[in-house]
Amino acid sequence: MIVVAGEALIDLVPQGASPDGGPAPELPALAPRRGGGPYNTAVALGRLGSSVGFCSRVSRDAFGVALLDGLRSARVDVSSVQRGDEPTTLAVASIGSDGSAGYSFYVEGTADRLFAVPDGLPAGTRAVSFGTCSLVLEPGATAYEEVMRSAAAQGVFTALDPNIRAGLIPDPDAYRARFKNWLPSTALLKLSEEDAQWLGGNPQEWLAAGPAAVVMTRGGDGLAVFTRDGGEYSVPGERVDVVDTIGAGDTVNAALLHGLSLQDALSPAAVAALDGDGWARLLRFAARAAAITCSRAGAEPPYASEVGAL
Repeated sequence: MIVVAGEALIDLVPQGASPDGGPAPELPALAPRRGGGPYNTAVALGRLGSSVGFCSRVSRDAFGVALLDGLRSARVDVSSVQRGDEPTTLAVASIGSDGSAGYSFYVEGTADRLFAVPDGLPAGTRAVSFGTCSLVLEPGATAYEEVMRSAAAQGVFTALDPNIRAGLIPDPDAYRARFKNWLPSTALLKLSEEDAQWLGGNPQEWLAAGPAAVVMTRGGDGLAVFTRDGGEYSVPGERVDVVDTIGAGDTVNAALLHGLSLQDALSPAAVAALDGDGWARLLRFAARAAAITCSRAGAEPPYASEVGAL
């Protein structure tokens, strides 16, 4: 089983023109969509066919119920989900002319940031994925960090997608230092070019600190991977009519983990042993999956039948 640890929230996504065909309203209508980087990753893994569980804390409000329903629909195990009476975190999305998304968050007093360290991970856990808001918002961030370190110490494959949301980070320098401290407990680091620029490092520095590989997304220009032995392999992006990019990076994250699982490569040694052809197949698979997500509104990752074979 692959476990995804992190937040589940509701994205409020702007709609288009008014239903009567008139001009768009001064204040755009906002439609609620299930979201959160880890949540999207878990749903994408389930749709691709992986055995996957979600480890988080979810509200008992109507949004929380909808989030759990979405996980169950994707065949995600929710036995490790904690519940709380606090409200669900909200993220208001703004969509740029190129389909890129920006976010404003409403996080004070919400359920997911009160995540507590569980007694253990589900039996048969082979990998755990971390990232996004859950590693920023306290006290949950410290709890997730403890789960990460514990899993790595037990030999469980760990993946990290920082997915930087700068507006939520009050002390950038402190976060950057904390990020570096996660690297010895990270087997696979996946991040975007924008994340890398904000963090201020480079793949070679990060590889020296711990990960077996670093995968970097480059938007429409595709993906690249950097390996400990000095290898660098890249694939172009898949051409698609972009509706928005919400959930695209999360889909890449899921596709990488799913593909590694299919190759029985969920270990640092197995990742280090992948050659250029193996990485090219994996990156192309991730690029196809992300392109499908970009072709529809909101975080709607594809099913296995849509992506094709690895």
